[in-house]
Amino acid sequence: MWLLLTVASLISALGTTHGLFGKLNPESPEVNMNISQMISYWGYPNEEYNVVTEDGYILGIYRIPYGKKNSGNKDAGYDVWLGNSRGNTWARRNLYYSPDSVEFWAFSFDEMAKYDLPATIDFIVKKTGQKKLHYVGHSQGTTIGFIAFSTNPTLAEKIETFYALAPVATVKYTKTLLNKLELIPPFLFKIIFGDKIFYPHNFFDQFLATEVCSRQTLNLLCSNALFIICGFDHKNLNTSRLDVYISHNPAGTSVQNVLHWSQAVKSGKFQAFNWGSPVLNKMHYNQPTPPYYNVTAMNVPIAVWSGGNDWLADPQDVGMLLPKLPNLIYHKEISFYNHLDFIWAMDAPQEVYSEIVSMLAEGKK
Repeated sequence: MWLLLTVASLISALGTTHGLFGKLNPESPEVNMNISQMISYWGYPNEEYNVVTEDGYILGIYRIPYGKKNSGNKDAGYDVWLGNSRGNTWARRNLYYSPDSVEFWAFSFDEMAKYDLPATIDFIVKKTGQKKLHYVGHSQGTTIGFIAFSTNPTLAEKIETFYALAPVATVKYTKTLLNKLELIPPFLFKIIFGDKIFYPHNFFDQFLATEVCSRQTLNLLCSNALFIICGFDHKNLNTSRLDVYISHNPAGTSVQNVLHWSQAVKSGKFQAFNWGSPVLNKMHYNQPTPPYYNVTAMNVPIAVWSGGNDWLADPQDVGMLLPKLPNLIYHKEISFYNHLDFIWAMDAPQEVYSEIVSMLAEGKK
């Protein structure tokens, strides 16, 4: 990111008309769109709702109720819902706290699993009248699924199948920047990063997307910045869409959430947030240490896709996870996949999505 900052500053100083870094590619209209606009842009119907969690967070969720009308392409015909977790661009409101307050950002993936996912699933079940849903999660989306479905049996009964892409429980072997953050003492962590939002999506990110990463000769540089976090797979990234990816990602989370992940790297365990002292932990958990999350208690049928070149959901961590899943119905490791290939790779429809759709179809029979 510092390298990108240097390049961005240089472009700003030289002006954007010199052509030093190559011709500016046409900017995708999706760069400045919200989720509903992007869905409509691609010809799909969409609905937007607000889900209110038990502790007052307001989550924007989005629905694609059916496929394209009069489309030459045959759509799979599923009712698709897109959820959000507290703190990101589309879930930054609360009934009681302002996002400018420290209280708003006092959460980690613990609360996403305890409040956000149950509220979202319950809303969808009530709205659709369906007794069970299929849940597809990527990265932290799998983490909160593991926690929610292993600790909340009532919620787990509402899930037909859990499709886990790049699953993350323990991060003992991660090769990402997280293993550098765990070296920072907790008191210093908050001095450095504050106690609110960790990575807001701001003007600088927008500038990177439209003025830096849309220039032909800088595509490789920008994609490298993404891969530093998630592993390398240059051939599989559609660089013509880099401006879209970077204009919307990352979408922000709390410093406490990142601190929780750094704790997980250090401990090598899958457990709740450590509040820093036995007294504080006892206040939150009625025990001096954070409780462990036991994925063996999750009986939801689960299909897993993992990447052999995934720096975040490292194959060693995935290897430790799989034997603990009591109802594992499928696992596929894609040897060359990194962490983001599951959502951005050009061959993801063939490698992953077609298999999910086939499994969904089998479940309907």
